[in-house]
Amino acid sequence: MARSLDGLVLSPVTDQAPGQVGTATRFTYHEQDGRIWAEYTGGDVVRGHLVGTRDGDRLDFRYVQLKTDGGTASGHCVSRVIDLPDGRVRLEETWTWESQPGAGTSTVEELPR
Repeated sequence: MARSLDGLVLSPVTDQAPGQVGTATRFTYHEQDGRIWAEYTGGDVVRGHLVGTRDGDRLDFRYVQLKTDGGTASGHCVSRVIDLPDGRVRLEETWTWESQPGAGTSTVEELPR
């Protein structure tokens, strides 16, 4: 199993569509006893939260965010945790909006220390 996400700061490696997370977004993760949660902000996101579970290298969580235009959005994501050769962590994500149409994939990586 990949190492704990607790205390790690991750960021997307590429920008998503406008109004979504992007390379300026920072996720601060927490993990305890198979539970995960994170706060995120940056880019088009004023404030976001995610909460879910971890089973091995699989994360399953819901997310909700407040955007700079005042709108809100929520969805579901399943991620695979991968240890990178340089010691950082990558999440390969498959997500689906629940509050609006749309789905996709994204990659977030631990920022270098």
